[in-house]
Amino acid sequence: MYKSFLKRFFDFIIAFLGLVILSPVFIIVTIGLIFANEGKPFFFQSRPGLNEKIFKIIKFKTMNDKKDADGNLLPDSDRLTAIGSFVRKTSLDEIPQLINVLKGDMAIIGPRPLLPQYLPLYNQSQKRRHEVRPGITGWAQVNGRNAISWAKKFELDVWYIDHVSFALDCKIVLLTFKKVFKKEGINKEGQATTEAFNGNN
Repeated sequence: MYKSFLKRFFDFIIAFLGLVILSPVFIIVTIGLIFANEGKPFFFQSRPGLNEKIFKIIKFKTMNDKKDADGNLLPDSDRLTAIGSFVRKTSLDEIPQLINVLKGDMAIIGPRPLLPQYLPLYNQSQKRRHEVRPGITGWAQVNGRNAISWAKKFELDVWYIDHVSFALDCKIVLLTFKKVFKKEGINKEGQATTEAFNGNN
């Protein structure tokens, strides 16, 4: 009952109220990023969701588009702006995903949506992460986030799918607030973003 109906109902209500309550923060961050990113405050990217259906994820844009002399984008750590770093460390970059939740692309809790090019690299167990809607936060995020291996993340994602419940989702929400407050597991040491998944890590 919860997994098939109530979870989606709660997601919609929480996302709607969240956008209303956080609207002042949403506006302030948007304005700041407009100046930092030359008029581009949002980041849109294709991600696979429920049953591997592709959708456009919406996040605040924390990195600029600066390139080297050859026209290639600079490393992530060089493109991360000052306000972008703050937005990422405080997880404010996730706020626009509440729009994805309202649309039904995502849930509040679930496996994080990754890149479409990873789809052929998953083994049969890892593919199960698409049996539910991807989430803004999830069991893997409160158990290491970007500081753990891909294999461990996928193991935690599948465990969540097999144990979805209202109580577990409430626990994940509380642990997420704790992680954000302590700024734990945001990046691997020395990296602005986590390393790419290649099917073996």
